[in-house]
Amino acid sequence: MAAVMTVLKFANLSLLALYPLAWFAPLMRAGILPLFGMSEISVISGLQSLWRSDIFLALLVTCFALFAPYLKTIGLALVHFRIARKRLLPALEVLGRLAMADVFLIALYVVIAKGMGLGRVETAWGLYLFTACILASLAIGYLTERRSGLPPVTR
Repeated sequence: MAAVMTVLKFANLSLLALYPLAWFAPLMRAGILPLFGMSEISVISGLQSLWRSDIFLALLVTCFALFAPYLKTIGLALVHFRIARKRLLPALEVLGRLAMADVFLIALYVVIAKGMGLGRVETAWGLYLFTACILASLAIGYLTERRSGLPPVTR
């Protein structure tokens, strides 16, 4: 059991480096009509555009894409290193769900843009990296909760 917790601890710590990489990695390439070049969009470049056009949505996406997953990762690290109590795990699970909402939001944008037919949208490797980070964080949180001896969170 200690070996599994050690693996979970280091997998979680790796997310502290992988999240910033995923934020700057290209999520998608978008172009208007096939004649123009494709421009790459990352979480950070998307947020920069949102801050200029829609502050409320920019705040929401910033919370979902940056703060929620990173705070969850830091919280899990605190639990793994026994700095925080295991009672923090249910709150961290909520943060993980908020982070997953951002992945769905990005996927929705891709589907809408492709459905309109005016431009071209191609997913890029950053979308897969960001999604993998979120899913890994959810799995690490789930396995940590199962190994902690706490009763499961009621849903």
